[in-house]
Amino acid sequence: MPAAAEPLRIVAVGGGTGLSSLLRGLKQYVNDPVPRPGAAAPSLEPHVEITAVVTVTDDGGSSGRLRRELDMLPPGDIRNCMVALSEDEGLMSQLFQYRFASGRGLKGHSFGNLFLTALAQLTGDFAKAVALSAEVLATRGRIFPSTSSNVALEAVLEDGSTVRGETLISRSRRRIRRIRLHPRRCRPLPETLEAIEKSDLICLGPGSLYTSVIPNLLVEGVARSIRRSRARKACFVNLMWQPGETVGYTASQHVEAIFNHAGEGLVDYVVVNCQPVPARRRKRYAEQDAFPVAVDWDRLESMGLNIVTADLLDRSEQVRHAPDRTAALAVHMAVQARREQIRRAAAPQHRNLKR
Repeated sequence: MPAAAEPLRIVAVGGGTGLSSLLRGLKQYVNDPVPRPGAAAPSLEPHVEITAVVTVTDDGGSSGRLRRELDMLPPGDIRNCMVALSEDEGLMSQLFQYRFASGRGLKGHSFGNLFLTALAQLTGDFAKAVALSAEVLATRGRIFPSTSSNVALEAVLEDGSTVRGETLISRSRRRIRRIRLHPRRCRPLPETLEAIEKSDLICLGPGSLYTSVIPNLLVEGVARSIRRSRARKACFVNLMWQPGETVGYTASQHVEAIFNHAGEGLVDYVVVNCQPVPARRRKRYAEQDAFPVAVDWDRLESMGLNIVTADLLDRSEQVRHAPDRTAALAVHMAVQARREQIRRAAAPQHRNLKR
């Protein structure tokens, strides 16, 4: 059982811009105490410890080229998470995100991807290269690839056809029936399972359901560890449909997809946005066949899920989760989870004293 003074431990599982946005919001809590919800200002919780578990199935752009040419894990999503967690998103972060606009063999590559690639070649260990790169950027958290195996993503579509590769899956316009990893058996890092076991809150998403969130759960042992963890397990439902993945999906269908791939009961909380998307932004997304995800309250409740609602909509032109508000909600949930763990651990002792 964690002590009250230990850091609040949050494990964020996913990839892409959704995970990066959450991490960018969470990092502000790493070095500072967290105000207790509803308490007086001096009443504080310990600071937050962040672990990001990042999908490694990207096969497009710079990451895809490096995978094909060097038979390595894709560095792109990892790089974005490092920048999001960096202590100072200044010059070093800009350098890691810098993308070459020209040059034979260089055009399209980002400096951060090449830096990670060079370190992986030097150390012979991609996970170690990630840890060393994180030190360079002074990241406020730990980042682990979901597996050290060089895996590809495969999707079975509604018509029974099979598509391999994250890029082709995202471009497909047929509904996805199931996804799987190839090779099927791949192991996670031991540090990932340890972080899951000790966590107070596990966040699944926000992010692409089939290409960012679920692939992590297919790595051997990850779903089992999440299920066994005493942490609260929360699915942060996406704000909009994603063409090629979740057109027409409701909030409950996002959770059902997770259950179908990783087993029933993996999630006990579902987090949904309650702020309507402005008409101007809805119209622009509608041109790409993307509409706001409908919250089907009755179905969510019938699934036994605890529903958490909040204004999570970013005020920018893009429809995304607001980093600060999403992180604040996650920290609040971690605080509540820690209190619940402490109460449960103390309850048997109280009963024994009465006897």
